[in-house]
Amino acid sequence: MTARFEGVYCPSITITHDDGTLDLELWGQHLDHLAESGLNGVLLFGSIGEFFAYPLEVKKQAVEFAVKRVAGRMDVLVGVGDTNLSKVIEFSKYCEQVGVNALVAVSPYYFGPSDGAAERYFDAVAEATDLPVILYNFPDRTGSDLNPALVARLAAKHANIVGIKDTVDTISHTRKVIRAVHEVNPDFAVLSGYDEYYLVNRVSGGAGVICGLTNVEPETYVKLHHAYQTGDYATAIEAAKRVSHLEAVYDCADLFIAAIKGAVKAKGLPISTLIREPAVQLTDEQYAKIQKLLAE
Repeated sequence: MTARFEGVYCPSITITHDDGTLDLELWGQHLDHLAESGLNGVLLFGSIGEFFAYPLEVKKQAVEFAVKRVAGRMDVLVGVGDTNLSKVIEFSKYCEQVGVNALVAVSPYYFGPSDGAAERYFDAVAEATDLPVILYNFPDRTGSDLNPALVARLAAKHANIVGIKDTVDTISHTRKVIRAVHEVNPDFAVLSGYDEYYLVNRVSGGAGVICGLTNVEPETYVKLHHAYQTGDYATAIEAAKRVSHLEAVYDCADLFIAAIKGAVKAKGLPISTLIREPAVQLTDEQYAKIQKLLAE
């Protein structure tokens, strides 16, 4: 595997004040922690980053800030998803101007596109930028699946479509994507979107993960990745067991975003756990449960 985007990537939470405005001071500290832990990169405005809830101007402000703060210590990826293709292209061009390393493009949602519509959409995104593009497949949220044959066609057509985040809770789907796309591009990076799939992803020929718990214990993921890369499988299994334990964090809140924000706070960064409305906010009882789980 010689994929450009190989390893462990963090879809960062978007950190705000209690009034919903960006808290760049604490977000900067969070980005520093991710970079210093040794993660391969950070994704701004993925699902955990609440990409669906922020206006484009706020996203642009955040991206410019993050690129400057990270300062080359890890890759900066940006989710450009939107239901409006013109906004996707505008944001993509902005990201290119400010020095982002890659774009992450989720399927259009609400009207889950047919294969033909999805192909036209991703054709347009790839042709609008010189940046690497990572597809984002999350059928539970978008209503449509980027199936293996479609991913392979897109990879064959566009040299800058270089990877996919496959957020499907069955490794067989990811394995089939890996096999199909590697026939046309052996260096295509297939990353799993579920936290506990790192090892089986790699064994299946994949490139790693982009997953939420990297916000909480990035060091555990770096340990897991390094151990796998060096053949230290005992250490890899130890780290994977810790990830399996941490999975219970997701069951502690109404929405996974709130759970991850609560866990980051419980780890010592005094952030607001506010998530964008409409939402059920994290309760004190839920936060206490997360604190207990992390201490175990």
